[in-house]
Amino acid sequence: MAKSASARAASAKKAAPAAPPRPNRERPPEPERYQAGREELLELYKQMLLIRRFEERAGQLYGLGLIGGFCHLYIGQEAVAVGLQSALDDKKDSVITGYRDHGHMLAYGIDPRLIMAELTGRAAGISKGKGGSMHMFSVEHKFYGGHGIVGAQVSLGTGLAFKHKYADDGGVCLAYFGDGAANQGQVYESFNMAELWKLPIIYVIENNQYAMGTSVNRSSAEDQLYRRGESFRIPGIQVDGMDVLAVRGAAETVIDWVRSGKGPVLLELKTYRYRGHSMSDPAKYRSREEVQAVREKSDPIEAAKRELESLGVTEDELKAIDKETKAIVAEAADFAEQAPEPDGSELHTDILVGSY
Repeated sequence: MAKSASARAASAKKAAPAAPPRPNRERPPEPERYQAGREELLELYKQMLLIRRFEERAGQLYGLGLIGGFCHLYIGQEAVAVGLQSALDDKKDSVITGYRDHGHMLAYGIDPRLIMAELTGRAAGISKGKGGSMHMFSVEHKFYGGHGIVGAQVSLGTGLAFKHKYADDGGVCLAYFGDGAANQGQVYESFNMAELWKLPIIYVIENNQYAMGTSVNRSSAEDQLYRRGESFRIPGIQVDGMDVLAVRGAAETVIDWVRSGKGPVLLELKTYRYRGHSMSDPAKYRSREEVQAVREKSDPIEAAKRELESLGVTEDELKAIDKETKAIVAEAADFAEQAPEPDGSELHTDILVGSY
């Protein structure tokens, strides 16, 4: 008697050899916390403090109406940009990020006056006053934005990594995005291409836990975001993004790994923003007590300060650094306020025109 279709299918399934499991690819070694000496830690501390004081002043200028449009502050997340970018080779590596970008530019050593001038829409700004808060850009420093479209920088960063590999220039791309952008579809298209082509890119998820206002636990089925690359065989590492030396240690590990041609890595930096998503966000989705608890227990600048004190840096020295930093920021704000706005003719420059 002839077998039924279902019986034939079951029989074929039993007869077919099982496909061997595909091993996940080799992983980078577990990062170790970076061992910084007194002077090196002091430099990292100064960079974080500059970002904090700059962003505080930017918030004030926004309140005074001198900064228009959207403005996303980096306060609380300073250890991420400083820890990662201090490990880069600024002659060949590239950086791209989203719209919370002031801190990344400062961590790259770009003149605070040019950044503040850009925030206030002045001709002296790093993007001639046309980009504002969300669209900072400097080809000279290999800093490719500043992007207002959520997740767009991930695909663009993958393109930058392709350029590094194609040109064989030894560079790697650092592509930042947030926990909100981690749910964008283009992110995973980029992951697929990056792993297929073994591109030299480090995908950095700055998980500040609230995206635009919804907790990552409520918006992500897999809230351990460092695992998001596993189905593409991209290894992931979770790092304490409030500890600048933990971040720097992770950076050293993955930069060496990616630069050696082993393909992309995903870093999830667990961090926290003290202010709202943007200046227009009252952040009522979390309590003041929660924010204060993070400030007291995990603030990256205060933690670095304690380590410096244990290395013999005095309270008077730290106060002098803070005073000097505030003066740098005040000078940047004065420069920006006094700089002229772009000429009207600039409306027609730097525009890409395509023919169809």
